[in-house]
Amino acid sequence: MNSLAPVLLFVYNRPAHTLKTLAALERNKYADQTILYIYSDAAKDERAIEAVEEVRRIIKKPWYFKQVKIVERDKNWGLAANVIDGVTKVVQEHGQIIVLEDDLETSAFALDYFNKALDRYKEDEQVMQISGYGYPVKNLNELPETFFFRVANSWGWATWDRAWQHFNPNIDELVSDFSEEQIHQFSIEGKENFWKQVQELRTGKINSWAIRWYASVFKKNGLVLYPRNSMTQNIGNDGSGTHTAAESTYQVTLADHPVHAFPTEIAENVQGYEAIKYFYAHRKGSLFNRGIRFLKKKINKFKK
Repeated sequence: MNSLAPVLLFVYNRPAHTLKTLAALERNKYADQTILYIYSDAAKDERAIEAVEEVRRIIKKPWYFKQVKIVERDKNWGLAANVIDGVTKVVQEHGQIIVLEDDLETSAFALDYFNKALDRYKEDEQVMQISGYGYPVKNLNELPETFFFRVANSWGWATWDRAWQHFNPNIDELVSDFSEEQIHQFSIEGKENFWKQVQELRTGKINSWAIRWYASVFKKNGLVLYPRNSMTQNIGNDGSGTHTAAESTYQVTLADHPVHAFPTEIAENVQGYEAIKYFYAHRKGSLFNRGIRFLKKKINKFKK
């Protein structure tokens, strides 16, 4: 393995989540040899000031990484602008990057996995991202240890400058020439609401960097490496986040061992595609389960 990729962590106003994210990352193999960048966004309003200040106290503690570089925003950028700006600057400087947000718990083997994959596929132009998250699909153990899938995932990921340079923040430029068949394939044969996210972004209903990154990857016929056993767990699906909803559908068991096998063929894995497509189609579960999740969302919204 060549030089280790820096980690870029985005934090905002969730001190408990930030603490857990940093503690898990610190337990990783290679943590003490890794440069950590932390971008701390400023409070959007007076209600967030205290929590933002607490987060900033936490990130300034003596964490045991090779080096910690903190960027404190003096105004609120919002997640999308913060991510786009931060990733662009750091990946241009280092050539490769691992990206986390303040609601992601990592396996102790996450940095090992990311760095192995970044090193292995650095010259393969079609490979545009390494996903840390692995879907909780049925018959999980029947999948290869790692495999390629088309969707770019935002729950812990890595990339190279050569891939990120294809990121286009202008969603209209990205999708204006999408055919009906491309929309169908972009949405995994209509099983996931990715095209709905595109439409909501175009109308200003959401402001997602992630759907623009996926569209950028898709337009280049890019591929994303996924682990069978997830290297990241989203701990923000408790309703506390800016862009999260309270549900357990995507909960996983973190990998308890390192990854050794990587695909030699640069092509989307059919078995992985079908497993994730089935997950998308059935993730909402029965009407009873949907009702339970709806009530949880309402309860969390009320608590706020």
